[in-house]
Amino acid sequence: MLPQRRHSEILRCLSREGSASVTTLAELLDASHATIRRDLICLERDGVLTRVHGGAMISADAEPPFDYAAGEDLADKDAVARAAANLVADGEVLLLDIGTTTHRLAAHLHGRAVTVMTSNLAVYEELVGDHAVQLILLGGVVRRNYRSMVGFLTEDALRQVRANRLFMGTAGVRADGSVMDDTVVEVPQKRAMLAAADQVVLLADAAKFPGAGLARICGPDEVNVLVTNAGADERTLSVMSESGVEVVRA
Repeated sequence: MLPQRRHSEILRCLSREGSASVTTLAELLDASHATIRRDLICLERDGVLTRVHGGAMISADAEPPFDYAAGEDLADKDAVARAAANLVADGEVLLLDIGTTTHRLAAHLHGRAVTVMTSNLAVYEELVGDHAVQLILLGGVVRRNYRSMVGFLTEDALRQVRANRLFMGTAGVRADGSVMDDTVVEVPQKRAMLAAADQVVLLADAAKFPGAGLARICGPDEVNVLVTNAGADERTLSVMSESGVEVVRA
C-alpha cells in the first residue's frame, strides 16, 4: 500500500475511534510496526495527530490531509461537480478554489476549451496534461498537506486577473446563508477570489449544511449560484433563493 493511502486509512481510523495503538493500525493495514511508527511520525509532523505511548490520537484542531478529505462523501461531491461543469461554456475563464469538490470539477473539464486559473495543486495535477485547457497556476506558499498554495503572493496574483466564474468550495453553509471556512489561512484568499470574478458559483454538497467553519467568507448576497444535491437543508436553500441565489440541484 502506498504511503498516502496508509496515511488516509490511519486518519480514518483515528477519526472514527479517537485513538488507536500501533498494533491495531499495523493489523488493519497489514503493515509492520516500524512502518506504522514512521507514518505516525510523518502525520504528527503535519499536525494532524498526536503520538502517545504505543499509538496515536487525532489532534482536536487537525486539518485532514487532502487525500483523506477527498474520499469523504465522494459520490455527492462528484454529483455537484458534474452539475457545475454543465454551467461552463467554451471560451470561459474559470477560477477554481482550493478544495476537493473543485478538484472533482476539474475532472469534468477535460477536453473543454476553457482557461482555468487556480492555486489548487490537485486541480493543476488533474489538468496539466490536457492541452485543450489553458492552465494558469497562481503562486504562493505551498501547503503540502492540502495540496494548495496560499499567502500574499496568491492574493497579489488574484488582484491581477479577472474570471468569468469562480467555483468556490466551503466548509459549511449556515442557516442564514453565511458561507464558512474552517481554515483561517484560506479566508483572505477566498475573499480575493470573490473580488476577481464576475459570477460566484458555490459548490456545497448536502453534508455542508451546516457543515463546519469558524470564519465567515461571505453572505448569500455575494453568491450568484449554489450547486448542491439531494439532502441539503431546505430552509437554508430557501434563504439562499430569497437572497437572489440561483439554486441548482445535482
